[in-house]
Amino acid sequence: MATELNQRSNTSKRGFASMDQAKQREIAAKGGRAAHQQGKAHEFTSEEARAAGRKGGEAAHARGTAHQFTSEEARQAGQKGGQHNRSQNNRSDRHDAESRLAGDYAEAEIQSGVN
Repeated sequence: MATELNQRSNTSKRGFASMDQAKQREIAAKGGRAAHQQGKAHEFTSEEARAAGRKGGEAAHARGTAHQFTSEEARQAGQKGGQHNRSQNNRSDRHDAESRLAGDYAEAEIQSGVN
């Protein structure tokens, strides 16, 4: 009841909810950093992140606050994403090739009796 009264009259000068948004964000950020340092923070899976992004996008579109990309912005975003994927694929291919070379080298050492 006291909480309802304080929300209606907006007279309470105590508590997290009565702070301005910048102060709330600052405190929440400190808590998030501390949780990560302690290894207690939630780590989103790619599926959880995808679902959260989808939910946020749907909400923004429903409110009419979603960013409307111009065709040029969409082209640039697609190009940037494509470049990222290509660099990831190249890195993976390079890693695989290095692993194969290391494996071949180790196998040659074993066969020649070198330790």
